[in-house]
Amino acid sequence: MIDTDARPTPDLAAIKQKQQATWSSGDYHMIGTQILITAERLVESLDVRSTERVLDVATGSGNAALAAARRGCVVTGIDYVPALLEHARQRAAAEVVEATFVEGDAEALPFEDGSFDVVTSVFGAMFAPDQPRTAGELGRVTRPGGRIGLVAHTPEGFIGQLFRTNARHVPPAPGLMSPILWGTEDRLRELFGERIVELRARKRHFVFRYTSPEAYLEYWRRWYGPTLKTFEAVGPAGEAALAQDLVDLVARFNVATDGSMVVPSEYLEAVITTR
Repeated sequence: MIDTDARPTPDLAAIKQKQQATWSSGDYHMIGTQILITAERLVESLDVRSTERVLDVATGSGNAALAAARRGCVVTGIDYVPALLEHARQRAAAEVVEATFVEGDAEALPFEDGSFDVVTSVFGAMFAPDQPRTAGELGRVTRPGGRIGLVAHTPEGFIGQLFRTNARHVPPAPGLMSPILWGTEDRLRELFGERIVELRARKRHFVFRYTSPEAYLEYWRRWYGPTLKTFEAVGPAGEAALAQDLVDLVARFNVATDGSMVVPSEYLEAVITTR
């Protein structure tokens, strides 16, 4: 159980505005294309049927939405970054699949109760600042007996440790619950509580591959909003230390022996059947 009583109350509206600016910077689509396999695996684990209505929350450029659309589902993807939604629409058109992409907030989904058979979120809803409200929205729009499928970085995994490394240089807002907690079964049980009929969770891995750790760092400084914004925040005086810590982090996880980067990244895949 996570004790939240002694935590200061964060300004969630201000944090959300800052987060939206973070995810609008760079181009998360360029990261999303590298983790496509996680969305495909989730949709398979959910055993989606072509007769089902699927909502993908914080869809980004549409990985999970398009995975469901390829399987013939009626699909809606929602995100609060318009540029990522445009990527998703372009991808759907290129693949000649049907999916609807709308702008909206994971904490206030613009849909009626029980509108969807399946609700997914791949490394997305976990970043909404009000975690209980977000979980409540995911559950609200899922029909009784439907499924919620989630993919989240674990605290011990590479990205979990990346966020911990960033936080040493730029501390998060006081009182804000870490998004990485969504990568633990205990936190999911707290967040979804009585809505859970069954929760199946397992740790899985995908692999980041780059020609070198330095190539990884250059790519992420350009395209990944949280890394880009962390470097902006530390400024010229702090960027060398941050860069070194990130390269050292890669070294902890790197299994390559030829100078390249091959880093398995752990995540939690969860399927919740709702009541």
